[in-house]
Amino acid sequence: MGWNDKRVYEAFRLEGVFELAEEIWELLQQKIVFTSFSKPQEKSKWVLLYEMLRSFLRGLLFALPMAISVFSMLSLKFSLWSYENLSVDLATCIAIATILSFLLVGGFTQAIARRGFFYLQQGYYNMGRRITFYFIRLGYILCALTIVVVCLINIIFNLLPYHLFLIFLLYFVFLTLIWLSVTVMYILRKEFIFSGLILLGIFIVFVLFVLLKIDILFSQLIAIAFVALLGMVLSLYFFKREEKREEKGIVPKLPRLAVITYLVMPYFIYGFLYFFFLYVDRVMAWSANSEFMPFFIWFRGDYELGLDFALLALMLPLGVSEVVVNKMMQDLEDSQKGYSGFEIERLCRHFLKLYHKWFLVTAVASVVSCLLVFITLLLANDSYYAFAGKDLLFGHTTYFVFICALIAYLILAMALMNAVILFSLSQPKLVNRAILPAIVVNAVVGFLLSRWFEYSYGVFGLLAGTIVFAILSYRQINHVLRHLDEYLFAAL
Repeated sequence: MGWNDKRVYEAFRLEGVFELAEEIWELLQQKIVFTSFSKPQEKSKWVLLYEMLRSFLRGLLFALPMAISVFSMLSLKFSLWSYENLSVDLATCIAIATILSFLLVGGFTQAIARRGFFYLQQGYYNMGRRITFYFIRLGYILCALTIVVVCLINIIFNLLPYHLFLIFLLYFVFLTLIWLSVTVMYILRKEFIFSGLILLGIFIVFVLFVLLKIDILFSQLIAIAFVALLGMVLSLYFFKREEKREEKGIVPKLPRLAVITYLVMPYFIYGFLYFFFLYVDRVMAWSANSEFMPFFIWFRGDYELGLDFALLALMLPLGVSEVVVNKMMQDLEDSQKGYSGFEIERLCRHFLKLYHKWFLVTAVASVVSCLLVFITLLLANDSYYAFAGKDLLFGHTTYFVFICALIAYLILAMALMNAVILFSLSQPKLVNRAILPAIVVNAVVGFLLSRWFEYSYGVFGLLAGTIVFAILSYRQINHVLRHLDEYLFAAL
């Protein structure tokens, strides 16, 4: 909360926070502190319905930019950073740039979300802005270092021709800038504005490419750069606006770098591992040998298309998961006022039962979402064929990958709900212990099956990995809820 040795000295003339703690302890011994146990006032069903609807829409907005991009590809044949008629070598460069940008930003995204949101929840917008842009600066530095490293690698091994390598670098840099601005929008609860920025970027591409006949790559790079810059400007504006409402007084210093690093490192690691998990099956499938492999990775559009369509099935479960986690955390806060220290076992049993109920709700929502996506694609196929002259799920490979990925993302929704609950209880290390073996299984299964049979079998790596992730995260949740008092104390 910003209390450090200097601030303690200025406010109380004490040597540091530990001496302040001793003084507070002595004061507590002079007066008996007692809190009566009482059930919190129950909210009306309309208030509960409103809160759940708001949480659901917030969760749904997480996936809205993805849905916008997919719809744009289907209707316009391009989005902000992809184009249906790109040559395979260009598509390969952009795909590698996209994956690398997610891997680089993933850790910073989690660090910003964790630490920045921590300060914003308490109304410390000045500290929230400083820590957020501190991580963004680190992201820029790491991006620059990554550019130097990949340039050296390409010079030594000549992996990509120079004109393709330049395109790879430009997309990597601009996409990295966009993902960083996305995170700021999310912690400021401005998800709808980011979705609007994606729409604006697609509109700019439409004007430049369709109306002004400028090359698609230049059109997209201009649009991406503009969206990234505008996103950062808006983020700074929103921070400054909120800071004006903040209570004036002493502006505390941020904790030391070593403290910040210790606090956010597990979340940073998870951010990297999460995107590594999502993309490792693609790398295995795209690097499988075939008759024509000019580069070490060769983009397979039919494989990617199946995954993109299946990814739409996560929209509904993400919304439901947001409701589940908010409701469980609210119930947990209220229950601490209604259970005494002698009723710990009853409290644990109550939340185990509550968790399994919400787990079932999320599972049903995931199944319904998968069925809706599947049925919608089948119903829309005839209309799309009349519009584009081809099927939505053209070819055996796309259909095969789509079905397998649909099942995988259904299971992934369960695992992600478990992960968010563990994050809410400040247990990121338990999440990392669940996702790391899942990555190994994903990579090994995807590698072997894509080499033994064909590249499309790499999707079984994703399926096997999500099963492992779901099982291990479920075990971690059960362990935490059976010892809930200990983990609540550890989370303080």
